[in-house]
Amino acid sequence: MGKVIAVCNQKGGVGKTTTAINLAACLAAAEKKTLIIDMDPQANTTIGLGIDKDEPESTIYDVLTHHLKGDSAVTLNDIIFSCDSIRFLDIAPAAPDLAGAEIELVNVIARERQLDQALEAVRGNYEYLIIDAPPSLGLLTINTLTAADSVLIPIQCEYYALEGLAELLNTIRLVQKSLNKRLVIEGALLTMYDSRLNLSRQVAEDVRSYFRGKVFKAVIARNVKLSESPSFGKPIILYDIMSSGAENYLNLAKEVMENG
Repeated sequence: MGKVIAVCNQKGGVGKTTTAINLAACLAAAEKKTLIIDMDPQANTTIGLGIDKDEPESTIYDVLTHHLKGDSAVTLNDIIFSCDSIRFLDIAPAAPDLAGAEIELVNVIARERQLDQALEAVRGNYEYLIIDAPPSLGLLTINTLTAADSVLIPIQCEYYALEGLAELLNTIRLVQKSLNKRLVIEGALLTMYDSRLNLSRQVAEDVRSYFRGKVFKAVIARNVKLSESPSFGKPIILYDIMSSGAENYLNLAKEVMENG
Protein backbone atom coordinates (compact mmCIF):
# COMPACT_ATOMS: atom_id res chain seq x y z
CA MET A 1 0.00 0.00 0.00
CA GLY A 2 1.26 3.44 -0.90
CA LYS A 3 2.19 6.03 1.70
CA VAL A 4 -0.19 9.00 1.78
CA ILE A 5 1.42 12.34 2.69
CA ALA A 6 -0.69 15.47 3.21
CA VAL A 7 1.04 18.79 2.54
CA CYS A 8 -0.85 21.08 4.87
CA ASN A 9 -0.80 24.58 6.36
CA GLN A 10 -3.87 26.77 6.67
CA LYS A 11 -1.76 29.87 5.98
CA GLY A 12 -1.48 30.83 2.33
CA GLY A 13 1.77 31.73 0.65
CA VAL A 14 4.01 29.34 2.58
CA GLY A 15 5.10 27.20 -0.38
CA LYS A 16 2.50 24.47 0.18
CA THR A 17 1.56 23.86 -3.47
CA THR A 18 5.15 24.36 -4.63
CA THR A 19 6.19 21.68 -2.15
CA ALA A 20 3.44 19.26 -3.16
CA ILE A 21 4.28 19.57 -6.86
CA ASN A 22 8.03 19.36 -6.52
CA LEU A 23 8.13 16.64 -3.88
CA ALA A 24 5.85 14.49 -6.03
CA ALA A 25 7.93 15.20 -9.14
CA CYS A 26 11.20 14.35 -7.39
CA LEU A 27 9.78 11.09 -5.99
CA ALA A 28 8.61 10.19 -9.50
CA ALA A 29 12.03 11.08 -10.91
CA ALA A 30 13.44 8.50 -8.49
CA GLU A 31 11.13 5.98 -10.23
CA LYS A 32 8.69 5.85 -7.33
CA LYS A 33 5.18 5.56 -8.74
CA THR A 34 3.51 8.70 -7.38
CA LEU A 35 0.03 10.22 -7.44
CA ILE A 36 -0.54 13.87 -6.56
CA ILE A 37 -4.07 14.79 -5.51
CA ASP A 38 -5.18 18.41 -5.77
CA MET A 39 -7.57 19.17 -2.90
CA ASP A 40 -7.27 22.96 -3.21
CA PRO A 41 -10.17 24.74 -5.03
CA GLN A 42 -7.63 27.19 -6.45
CA ALA A 43 -6.36 24.23 -8.54
CA ASN A 44 -2.80 25.58 -8.51
CA THR A 45 -1.30 22.09 -8.39
CA THR A 46 -3.32 21.12 -11.44
CA ILE A 47 -2.22 24.24 -13.33
CA GLY A 48 1.36 23.92 -12.08
CA LEU A 49 1.64 20.53 -13.76
CA GLY A 50 0.47 21.87 -17.10
CA ILE A 51 -3.23 20.95 -16.97
CA ASP A 52 -5.78 23.67 -17.73
CA LYS A 53 -8.28 23.72 -14.86
CA ASP A 54 -11.11 23.77 -17.46
CA GLU A 55 -9.72 20.75 -19.33
CA PRO A 56 -10.73 17.73 -17.19
CA GLU A 57 -14.34 16.57 -17.62
CA SER A 58 -14.28 15.27 -14.04
CA THR A 59 -12.17 16.27 -11.05
CA ILE A 60 -11.70 15.44 -7.39
CA TYR A 61 -14.92 17.39 -6.74
CA ASP A 62 -16.91 14.74 -8.64
CA VAL A 63 -15.21 11.97 -6.66
CA LEU A 64 -15.98 13.53 -3.28
CA THR A 65 -19.61 14.23 -4.17
CA HIS A 66 -20.29 10.91 -5.91
CA HIS A 67 -23.15 10.18 -3.46
CA LEU A 68 -25.09 12.98 -5.13
CA LYS A 69 -24.50 11.76 -8.70
CA GLY A 70 -26.60 8.59 -8.79
CA ASP A 71 -25.78 6.39 -11.77
CA SER A 72 -23.13 8.82 -13.00
CA ALA A 73 -20.87 8.38 -9.96
CA VAL A 74 -17.19 9.11 -10.62
CA THR A 75 -14.32 7.18 -9.01
CA LEU A 76 -10.76 8.35 -8.41
CA ASN A 77 -9.53 6.07 -11.20
CA ASP A 78 -11.81 7.92 -13.63
CA ILE A 79 -10.13 11.30 -13.15
CA ILE A 80 -6.43 10.43 -13.01
CA PHE A 81 -4.16 12.00 -15.65
CA SER A 82 -0.70 10.72 -16.50
CA CYS A 83 1.98 13.41 -16.43
CA ASP A 84 3.53 13.03 -19.89
CA SER A 85 6.76 14.76 -18.96
CA ILE A 86 7.48 12.60 -15.88
CA ARG A 87 6.95 8.90 -16.42
CA PHE A 88 6.08 7.81 -12.88
CA LEU A 89 3.83 10.77 -11.96
CA ASP A 90 0.01 10.89 -12.12
CA ILE A 91 -2.35 13.63 -11.00
CA ALA A 92 -5.93 13.78 -9.75
CA PRO A 93 -6.92 17.33 -10.77
CA ALA A 94 -9.11 19.95 -9.11
CA ALA A 95 -11.24 22.82 -10.37
CA PRO A 96 -12.82 25.85 -8.64
CA ASP A 97 -16.12 24.00 -8.13
CA LEU A 98 -14.34 22.01 -5.41
CA ALA A 99 -15.11 24.92 -3.07
CA GLY A 100 -18.77 23.86 -3.18
CA ALA A 101 -17.98 20.43 -1.76
CA GLU A 102 -17.61 21.92 1.72
CA ILE A 103 -21.35 22.67 1.74
CA GLU A 104 -22.55 19.71 -0.33
CA LEU A 105 -20.92 17.16 1.96
CA VAL A 106 -22.43 18.53 5.16
CA ASN A 107 -25.33 16.06 5.20
CA VAL A 108 -23.40 13.10 3.75
CA ILE A 109 -22.79 10.16 6.10
CA ALA A 110 -19.09 9.85 7.02
CA ARG A 111 -18.41 13.14 5.23
CA GLU A 112 -14.89 13.31 6.73
CA ARG A 113 -13.95 9.98 5.11
CA GLN A 114 -14.92 10.59 1.49
CA LEU A 115 -11.33 11.01 0.28
CA ASP A 116 -10.09 8.12 2.42
CA GLN A 117 -12.72 5.82 0.93
CA ALA A 118 -11.91 7.01 -2.59
CA LEU A 119 -8.21 6.28 -2.08
CA GLU A 120 -8.85 2.63 -1.23
CA ALA A 121 -9.20 1.81 -4.94
CA VAL A 122 -5.81 3.27 -5.92
CA ARG A 123 -3.47 3.08 -2.90
CA GLY A 124 -2.07 -0.24 -4.05
CA ASN A 125 -1.07 1.27 -7.43
CA TYR A 126 1.36 3.81 -6.00
CA GLU A 127 4.33 4.02 -3.65
CA TYR A 128 3.54 7.61 -2.68
CA LEU A 129 0.33 9.64 -2.76
CA ILE A 130 0.87 13.36 -2.14
CA ILE A 131 -2.17 15.49 -1.26
CA ASP A 132 -2.12 19.27 -1.64
CA ALA A 133 -4.56 20.44 1.06
CA PRO A 134 -6.40 23.77 0.81
CA PRO A 135 -5.18 26.76 2.89
CA SER A 136 -7.91 26.36 5.49
CA LEU A 137 -9.01 24.01 8.26
CA GLY A 138 -12.42 23.19 6.76
CA LEU A 139 -13.97 19.90 5.66
CA LEU A 140 -11.64 19.45 2.68
CA THR A 141 -8.61 19.62 4.96
CA ILE A 142 -10.25 17.25 7.46
CA ASN A 143 -10.82 14.81 4.58
CA THR A 144 -7.16 15.18 3.63
CA LEU A 145 -5.89 14.51 7.15
CA THR A 146 -8.27 11.59 7.62
CA ALA A 147 -6.94 9.96 4.45
CA ALA A 148 -3.25 10.58 5.19
CA ASP A 149 -0.59 8.50 6.89
CA SER A 150 1.47 11.60 7.66
CA VAL A 151 1.40 15.36 7.31
CA LEU A 152 4.19 17.58 6.01
CA ILE A 153 3.98 21.18 7.22
CA PRO A 154 5.69 23.88 5.10
CA ILE A 155 6.69 26.94 7.14
CA GLN A 156 8.03 30.09 5.50
CA CYS A 157 11.03 31.79 7.09
CA GLU A 158 9.32 35.15 7.49
CA TYR A 159 7.50 37.20 10.13
CA TYR A 160 4.62 35.39 11.87
CA ALA A 161 5.90 32.03 10.61
CA LEU A 162 4.57 30.20 13.66
CA GLU A 163 1.25 32.07 13.70
CA GLY A 164 -1.65 29.64 13.47
CA LEU A 165 0.49 26.54 13.95
CA ALA A 166 -1.09 25.79 17.33
CA GLU A 167 -4.50 25.70 15.65
CA LEU A 168 -3.20 23.40 12.91
CA LEU A 169 -1.55 21.04 15.39
CA ASN A 170 -4.72 20.99 17.48
CA THR A 171 -6.69 19.99 14.37
CA ILE A 172 -4.18 17.23 13.68
CA ARG A 173 -4.56 15.97 17.26
CA LEU A 174 -8.35 15.95 16.97
CA VAL A 175 -8.14 13.97 13.72
CA GLN A 176 -5.69 11.54 15.35
CA LYS A 177 -8.05 11.04 18.27
CA SER A 178 -11.35 10.70 16.43
CA LEU A 179 -10.79 9.88 12.76
CA ASN A 180 -7.29 8.64 11.95
CA LYS A 181 -5.15 7.08 14.65
CA ARG A 182 -2.33 6.28 12.19
CA LEU A 183 -1.71 9.95 11.32
CA VAL A 184 1.75 11.25 12.29
CA ILE A 185 3.73 14.40 11.54
CA GLU A 186 6.14 13.65 8.70
CA GLY A 187 8.02 16.83 9.48
CA ALA A 188 8.11 20.61 9.22
CA LEU A 189 9.76 22.03 6.11
CA LEU A 190 11.49 25.42 6.12
CA THR A 191 10.65 27.33 2.93
CA MET A 192 11.64 30.71 1.44
CA TYR A 193 14.88 30.59 3.43
CA ASP A 194 17.45 33.32 2.82
CA SER A 195 20.73 32.66 4.60
CA ARG A 196 21.69 36.34 4.25
CA LEU A 197 18.88 37.42 6.57
CA ASN A 198 19.01 37.26 10.35
CA LEU A 199 15.22 36.83 10.29
CA SER A 200 15.44 33.60 8.28
CA ARG A 201 18.05 32.16 10.61
CA GLN A 202 16.01 33.14 13.68
CA VAL A 203 12.80 31.62 12.30
CA ALA A 204 14.65 28.42 11.42
CA GLU A 205 15.94 28.22 14.98
CA ASP A 206 12.45 28.86 16.39
CA VAL A 207 10.87 26.18 14.19
CA ARG A 208 13.49 23.60 15.15
CA SER A 209 12.89 24.39 18.81
CA TYR A 210 9.11 24.23 18.37
CA PHE A 211 9.06 20.88 16.56
CA ARG A 212 11.93 19.26 18.50
CA GLY A 213 13.57 17.01 15.93
CA LYS A 214 10.63 16.88 13.50
CA VAL A 215 12.16 19.32 11.02
CA PHE A 216 13.57 18.20 7.67
CA LYS A 217 17.27 18.74 7.11
CA ALA A 218 16.43 19.88 3.59
CA VAL A 219 15.67 23.60 3.49
CA ILE A 220 13.96 25.30 0.55
CA ALA A 221 15.85 28.47 -0.25
CA ARG A 222 14.38 31.49 -2.00
CA ASN A 223 14.93 30.87 -5.70
CA VAL A 224 13.71 32.79 -8.76
CA LYS A 225 13.55 29.67 -10.95
CA LEU A 226 11.36 27.97 -8.35
CA SER A 227 8.94 30.90 -8.50
CA GLU A 228 8.90 30.91 -12.31
CA SER A 229 8.36 27.21 -12.95
CA PRO A 230 4.58 27.01 -12.17
CA SER A 231 3.81 29.58 -14.87
CA PHE A 232 5.37 27.18 -17.38
CA GLY A 233 3.40 24.21 -16.05
CA LYS A 234 6.56 22.41 -15.00
CA PRO A 235 8.09 21.17 -11.75
CA ILE A 236 11.49 22.65 -11.00
CA ILE A 237 13.44 19.54 -12.04
CA LEU A 238 12.11 20.00 -15.59
CA TYR A 239 12.27 23.79 -15.65
CA ASP A 240 15.85 24.11 -14.35
CA ILE A 241 17.49 20.98 -12.95
CA MET A 242 20.64 22.97 -12.10
CA SER A 243 18.85 25.47 -9.85
CA SER A 244 19.15 25.50 -6.08
CA GLY A 245 15.38 24.90 -5.91
CA ALA A 246 15.76 21.60 -7.77
CA GLU A 247 18.60 20.55 -5.47
CA ASN A 248 16.55 21.45 -2.38
CA TYR A 249 13.53 19.41 -3.43
CA LEU A 250 15.64 16.44 -4.52
CA ASN A 251 17.15 16.49 -1.02
CA LEU A 252 13.65 16.60 0.49
CA ALA A 253 12.52 13.64 -1.60
CA LYS A 254 15.57 11.69 -0.48
CA GLU A 255 14.68 12.33 3.19
CA VAL A 256 11.06 11.31 2.62
CA MET A 257 12.17 8.06 1.00
CA GLU A 258 14.58 7.40 3.86
CA ASN A 259 11.70 7.91 6.32
CA GLY A 260 9.93 4.96 4.70
